[in-house]
Amino acid sequence: MMRWFVLALPFALFGEPARLENVGWRLWSHREATAPRVFVDANVTRSGKGSLAVSGNSNLAEHGGWERNLEVKAGTWYRLTAHYRAQGVQYPTWQIVSRLDWRDAKGKRAGQPDYVYAVKPEGEWTRTWMDVQPPANAASVNVQLFLSHAPAGTVWWDDVSLEEIAPPGDRKIRVATINLRLQGTKSREENVEKFVSALNAAAPGKLDMILFPEGMTVVGNGKSYVEVSEPVPGPTTARLGELARDRNSYVAAGIYESEGSIVYNTAVLLDRQGRLVGKYRKVYLPREEYEKGLAPGNTFPVFDTDFGRVGMMICYDVFFSDPAYALAKQGAEVILLPIWGGNETLAAARAIENRVFLVTSGYDHPTYIMDPDGERISVAHERGSAAIATIDLNRRYTHPGLGDMKNRRMKEQRTDVPVPLPR
Repeated sequence: MMRWFVLALPFALFGEPARLENVGWRLWSHREATAPRVFVDANVTRSGKGSLAVSGNSNLAEHGGWERNLEVKAGTWYRLTAHYRAQGVQYPTWQIVSRLDWRDAKGKRAGQPDYVYAVKPEGEWTRTWMDVQPPANAASVNVQLFLSHAPAGTVWWDDVSLEEIAPPGDRKIRVATINLRLQGTKSREENVEKFVSALNAAAPGKLDMILFPEGMTVVGNGKSYVEVSEPVPGPTTARLGELARDRNSYVAAGIYESEGSIVYNTAVLLDRQGRLVGKYRKVYLPREEYEKGLAPGNTFPVFDTDFGRVGMMICYDVFFSDPAYALAKQGAEVILLPIWGGNETLAAARAIENRVFLVTSGYDHPTYIMDPDGERISVAHERGSAAIATIDLNRRYTHPGLGDMKNRRMKEQRTDVPVPLPR
């Protein structure tokens, strides 16, 4: 069964805000001083039947918009879809808000509201959507379409729907990451073979993702970064591709990439068929790496796999908040972190603040698989061992008092406040 609530009535049936109860929509704001101006606009429309407009009305304190209450059923999954078009809104990420405010049978808040953050531009309009299950005690939901603190802005909402969907089920993957620090090896090729052999011995069985550490081609063999550098694709990605095919698993590893005379500290990702999915060049190089001839990258790419979206960071990146945040903003559900050594508290913070799984493979940093609450669910304590865990990418990690901080952070992160230069 689907429940739809679209703007399907003739414009003449929509009146001033006082009459909006007749069609189910009403103005919402916490207090009169923050109320926006709301109206139905027949001229700006995606559906052809008018849109629900919210104007900041020259009020810096403005926060609110349209609200409509609908019954929901416990245990059922729903998909909210809404389309908006904006004018004069500088920071739509946090100023344009759609959310689901759950209510119990007595009309009191049930659990915490869910903020819709996924967006996709579609011509002049932007589609936003969320798949979600109501809290167990929810009997209804207030669907809310807001504009927040945008005094010169207007947002138009149209083609809004709430539909029942099939439960998504589990999305489980089995991950393995190796704890190994080589010593006394002679070449890049020997390093790679020893890592592959150790992984196969320590992590038998089905795997979906394998992670090797930073600089796997240089550790323990006395070579320089430049000496072990190679093109991507190149010899090491070819060997890791063989492993990926043999194990029917994605494989990620830290190597040194040469492109002409430039050398990067790079993490590569291979798919189950051994093909290069992509690479990430370490953005935050420490002084020591600059002084040894490395160049920094300048992008935070994410990669689509057959189980979800993956991002990669390398070592020193963990000391800074923006790499993990940039990956999470692009939909990364797992961040792979090949790492030499780094702050363990900050690594946990990256998982917690972005609500992602974090997988590390380290030398001076521990090797583990961490959940979005910052809990290590598997740790490889001994050299030559592997941390192995099955993780469910569809599991929601919620806080009883704050709700789902993944969708809250995506909508409440301020992007408009300038960061001062150091003094």
